[in-house]
Amino acid sequence: MTSRESARPTRLGGLWAHRNFRSLLIGETASRLGMNITAVLLPLLAVDTLHASPWMIGLLTAAPWVPWLVIGLPAGAWVDRLPRRSIMLCCNLISAVLLLSVPVAWWLDALNIWHVLAVAFLTGTTAVFFSTAYSAYLPSLVDKADLMEGNAKLQAAEQTTRVAGPGAGGLIAQFVGSATGLLFEVLSFLVSTVCLLSIRAVESRPARQPRPILREIADGLRFVTGDRYVRAITVFGAALNMALAGYQATQIVFLVRTVGASPSLVGILMAFGGVGGILGGLAAARLSRRLGTARALLYVQLVAAPFVLLIPLTHQGSRLALFAIGSTMMMAGVVACNVIIVSFRQSYCPTDLIGRVTATTMFVNFSTIPAGALLGGAMNTFLGLRPTMWVVCLGLCATSSILLSQPLRGLRDLPISQQVPAA
Repeated sequence: MTSRESARPTRLGGLWAHRNFRSLLIGETASRLGMNITAVLLPLLAVDTLHASPWMIGLLTAAPWVPWLVIGLPAGAWVDRLPRRSIMLCCNLISAVLLLSVPVAWWLDALNIWHVLAVAFLTGTTAVFFSTAYSAYLPSLVDKADLMEGNAKLQAAEQTTRVAGPGAGGLIAQFVGSATGLLFEVLSFLVSTVCLLSIRAVESRPARQPRPILREIADGLRFVTGDRYVRAITVFGAALNMALAGYQATQIVFLVRTVGASPSLVGILMAFGGVGGILGGLAAARLSRRLGTARALLYVQLVAAPFVLLIPLTHQGSRLALFAIGSTMMMAGVVACNVIIVSFRQSYCPTDLIGRVTATTMFVNFSTIPAGALLGGAMNTFLGLRPTMWVVCLGLCATSSILLSQPLRGLRDLPISQQVPAA
């Protein structure tokens, strides 16, 4: 069997009929569902059970992203050397064991906030390798022409879990407790592992002579900083992630302590962001075909970003709808942009560099997340929750201006190879 199950699918249903892609989709969806349940359970565990301060909540938000600063760049070089599916399988099993330690410590009455922070940091370390390998693995399964469809389906499925996950997380916290509820993510990692093992495609990677790892890291850095299109989009992603991290460090504490929402209501309100993500994932390919990938990237942000300014106006009663509308539109724009950007990177970058380019762009993009989360936690402490929400939402709006800069301005489509794109 070749590295891809077939050429571009012509069967009814497109990639839905692609067995290996379907296995990847099911496994990733299960894993993402568990992660989105945990995204509610860990902060609620810290706030309601361990009585963590806003500053500690900021640390907890930052902890999974700090490993990108430490091993993000060498991870790309290792991913280009090793079988990517094997990396993903190891990461799943290690993460399952780490998360299992939290309910075990809780049952033994030995759980504290430092244990939770350590688990968040270590599972973030496995996520560095998994995310890099996962992004580089998809082009081994499907044809280049199907990358936009594949990424759109994966993103739509992920956002579906953002709808189901937070609501389920709130209910789980209310009925079985935040610590015990983490067993759901342990199970999701095991399901993901089984699905990865069922993939039958043989992964092919270009043969190349091993080189010193610093040289391989330098190759990825040189490509990202030297290519004007990759560089511009990477700067946009870094700025957007910094503002989003501040928002995420604030939103649950804001809803619980300022708005007065119950854990189950917090889960329901956060699910609206997932609804927006589904809409953005489904619309990305259609908008790209109609407007062009570069124009779609710009227009989506300019239309969606202003709605985020409704979120700081949230209060009890009918004004809870402001949070729902604002988060729906914000995530629709973020996910649509993500589908376009990831598809561009996978088709544009040389095959033998894709792991390092992916790791380098993620290193830059994710390196701003700890800073944004810590800054959000500090502002929550010194400015208050509602003023901080205004600051981070204004920051989210401001990032759209980066897309107006050269070299993206005036383009219809982003390039699919290192040639001049259509204007």
